[in-house]
Amino acid sequence: MNASIEHEPLRVAVLGCGSVGSQVVRLLLEQAGDLTARVGAPVELVGVAVRRLDAAREVDVPEGLLTTDAEALVSREDVDVVVEVIGGIEPARSLILAALDGGASVVTANKALLAEDGPTLFEAAEKAGRDLYYEAAVAGAIPILRPLRESLAGDKVTRVLGIVNGTTNFILDKMDTSGAGFTEALEEAQELGYAEADPTADVEGFDAAAKAAILASLAFHSRVTAADVHREGISEVTAHDIKSARDMGAVVKLLAICELRDDAVAVRVHPAMIPRSHPLASVREAYNAVFVESQAAGQLMFYGPGAGGAPTASAVLGDLVTVARNRLADTRGAGESAYADRAILPMGETTTRYHVAIDVQDRAGVLAAVATAFADHGVSIQTVRQEGRGADAQLVVVSHQASDAELSATVAHLRRMEIVREVTSVMRVEGDAE
Repeated sequence: MNASIEHEPLRVAVLGCGSVGSQVVRLLLEQAGDLTARVGAPVELVGVAVRRLDAAREVDVPEGLLTTDAEALVSREDVDVVVEVIGGIEPARSLILAALDGGASVVTANKALLAEDGPTLFEAAEKAGRDLYYEAAVAGAIPILRPLRESLAGDKVTRVLGIVNGTTNFILDKMDTSGAGFTEALEEAQELGYAEADPTADVEGFDAAAKAAILASLAFHSRVTAADVHREGISEVTAHDIKSARDMGAVVKLLAICELRDDAVAVRVHPAMIPRSHPLASVREAYNAVFVESQAAGQLMFYGPGAGGAPTASAVLGDLVTVARNRLADTRGAGESAYADRAILPMGETTTRYHVAIDVQDRAGVLAAVATAFADHGVSIQTVRQEGRGADAQLVVVSHQASDAELSATVAHLRRMEIVREVTSVMRVEGDAE
């Protein structure tokens, strides 16, 4: 006769009750029965830390659970798991460290903190013998970190290419489909709630760079921080850039690109033209997608809503179930995977193709002089197109593969030439050459 074993409830504290935190609280309350079945023990919400008790919220938090004393909440001896969804560096870092030190496992969605100071958190989790899970930190509901950490653990990942910021993808998509300029598309994104009142973190690439650092760390088993990521935003992308991409059969996307090159890691975030035939080119509006290339599995693509309260909360709850199961089994999941300790490749050594638009004097010999400038710096030209503009003309040059340092030297040379009015645009081109 098999006797059922009744387990003590697993007690959960949530830090933050904003758009994501409120959905985490809602799911914990509404799906309590299902979570009990999946975990093997009751999951009990014992506290929610907030800044203000009287603030309007998207969920009705049961009486007695709200508190403004986050430090006291994470230090409670009866808390088994702390869910951190307040964001930012501090007090999130101190609260997570206090939770781990007190014996709680942690689930977080804090991409900025992980990208800036992940090693400190991982070391604290290792010392405490507790879990630190963070699937929700990258691409919302899309399950990408767990496949990199677990499903592809026996494979060698060589490249991760992704659209990991919904705000910028919405803006660039609107510019492509409607012909709008950057400012107009940004204003629409703000009106629809896809962009913050201060969109700097999104449009200047900071958000994507933090996510790229996390992806590269997992994919290549090396410590990569946000400071290691070359970052460019989309605020300088013009309607003319979008049209030029369309003329090439391409589309402009803000890409996070993580590559393994000769056992060194290269990580960059910048706008780039990609062929409309590429799987990432069809990712529309505020959706995210991550394209993974590995030696054995080949090419894989993960697609879905990359932000929003409910999608992100879904990823948080997935981690919570895993962490809770580990607590019951008195074990822990995989910690930081940084055994490879690979070097970070300088941006100047990164190679790709380039699209360069140049306003020049419209007279004989200009094309030859421009071609010579490219050749002098080792940059081979794939195609060139000339458009007349009265006394001036515009040359649109697409190069073959070249290093960033070679291209930068070429652009500096062009800007010193008397026949060049202005280098109006420099954009990388990713994907197949044809």
